Amino acid sequence: MCAPEPNWTIVLSALLTPTVAILGIYIAFRQWKTSRGQAQTEEERLRHDLFDRRFEVYDSARTLIGNIMTSGQITHEDTMAFLTGTREAKWLLDENIAEYFDKQIWHKAVHLETLQSELESLGQGEERSANIKKQREIKNWYQVQYSVLDEKMSRYLRLQN
Repeated sequence: MCAPEPNWTIVLSALLTPTVAILGIYIAFRQWKTSRGQAQTEEERLRHDLFDRRFEVYDSARTLIGNIMTSGQITHEDTMAFLTGTREAKWLLDENIAEYFDKQIWHKAVHLETLQSELESLGQGEERSANIKKQREIKNWYQVQYSVLDEKMSRYLRLQN
């Protein structure tokens, strides 16, 4: 006599319970791993957001310096864009950098803008030469500021693992 064929319904019913249990354990493990990864992802997102905001401040300063160095001129729009772009510096960076932006970069930009507007009304002579000399000194100062700015901002613009 032949062995009776197994009743597949009974076999599948018996395997269903362990299969559901294994699937439940797998899902719970993946949820735990995902929630753990989301916490790290949230921290990374915050770090990237902070980097982006700091880089905008850096870029505003670099743009002002670049505009002065490429055209040799500064406009009121340039100084206003700089002020707008760096207004959060004291909150995102430290007080020294905020002061550097305000007391040095911005003040020299305003001084350069004033000298430029005065130059238009000056005729030939000693006053004109003195004005041009002051403008050249300020532009020379700005030329050095590329590296100074990079040095001051470098610790704030590093994404560390």
